[in-house]
Amino acid sequence: MIIGGGYVGMYTALRLQRKLRSELKRGEIVVTVIDPQSYMTYQPFLPEAAAGNLEPRHVVAPLRKVLRRCRVRNGYVTGIDHGGKCLTYRPAGAKDGGPELEMRYDRLVVALGSISRLLPIPGLAECGIGFKTVEEAIYLRNHVLHQLDIAASNEDPDIRRKALTFVFVGGGFAGVEAIAELEDMARDACKWYPGITGDDMRWVMVEAADRILPEVGPEMGQWTAEALRKRGIEVRMETMLKSAEHRRIVLSDGEEFEAGTLVWTAGVKAHPVVRQSDLPIDDKGRVKATAELVVEGLDGVYTAGDNARVPDLSDTGEFTAPNAQHAVRQAKRLADNIVADLRGRPRKPYVHSYVGSVAGLGLHKGVANVYGLKLRGVPAWFMHRTYHLSRMPTANRKMRVTADWTLALFFRREIVSLAELERPREEFELAGRDQAV
Repeated sequence: MIIGGGYVGMYTALRLQRKLRSELKRGEIVVTVIDPQSYMTYQPFLPEAAAGNLEPRHVVAPLRKVLRRCRVRNGYVTGIDHGGKCLTYRPAGAKDGGPELEMRYDRLVVALGSISRLLPIPGLAECGIGFKTVEEAIYLRNHVLHQLDIAASNEDPDIRRKALTFVFVGGGFAGVEAIAELEDMARDACKWYPGITGDDMRWVMVEAADRILPEVGPEMGQWTAEALRKRGIEVRMETMLKSAEHRRIVLSDGEEFEAGTLVWTAGVKAHPVVRQSDLPIDDKGRVKATAELVVEGLDGVYTAGDNARVPDLSDTGEFTAPNAQHAVRQAKRLADNIVADLRGRPRKPYVHSYVGSVAGLGLHKGVANVYGLKLRGVPAWFMHRTYHLSRMPTANRKMRVTADWTLALFFRREIVSLAELERPREEFELAGRDQAV
């Protein structure tokens, strides 16, 4: 039983169906994957999907198509009882509070991943949006373009100023890549809005620490901050969001202003379901794992990824960082250790030295620090695309992503807001009201 269809869940199941092909075919082993979604999202490509460089459907891998020899169940896991070797989940389509189903297992893989870590900031939950899912990426693309529509359709300077103010909280990979790609897209879109220029827009990044992109090192982080500032993006370090009620932004340095867009990328936390289980967890809510990716003190339970505290044997840190680079590699080791247990062979520990980081900052812009080699601009942007294309699951998706990039060389990206996607029944309801009259 694999709970979670993200990096760890999907790649573990994919490797198991290759390694256990004969057993699965004969029905001796059944691999079941449970996840609310029917697809795995390749998150490093979300900024490009939001900016219109990639078709959103091409940055996801359909679980049923990829995991042909596994059973896929869509639903929300609500509890884990390893003592009884069973879990409960609410299937897709069932109402909240409705009946839950119980499923038993022999071996369990906990790969629930993480969710956004929200702080108790007034107005944040009501006005903000995260940047972890393809749905959020699509929404932000439509929303940013819709804000340009609002500004272009109003003469009121207050309405225009609010619509053209965009605030991103969090200076890690998600925040930096999101603000860079969307600003690049919006500046390009201004060509089609005669009354709006790039200088009319205000883009603000808020980061509590004293630097952004700590993964690429202080030097490259500083260069990234300077590059963003040259583009007119305000990078506010050592600053916190204090309030966002009614979309009025209040910062810790005392500045107050209204913003039509608030994006929250300031950290993640382990999925809360692991707290509702009898599995050992640490003070951060992560499942305690050994270097062999087995849950401490338990037999037949494995874990990896963002919801796991995995020892780092490469001496880079005490525990492995919660990122895609580790998750994909941990999934392969985890699957191999499951096969080893089934066949009576010794497990192997997970050891991986962090190779570095790459980040895209818009079209033909990027920053990279790989094996100590520091790059920026076009070379870093090219390395970012090449590396993540190689990690994108399935040849089908690799070809589709490549096709999107190739077409972008000859045609401008589409600049159209489909904000009505958020209200698909509005036209139908209008017809219903007219019928009633």
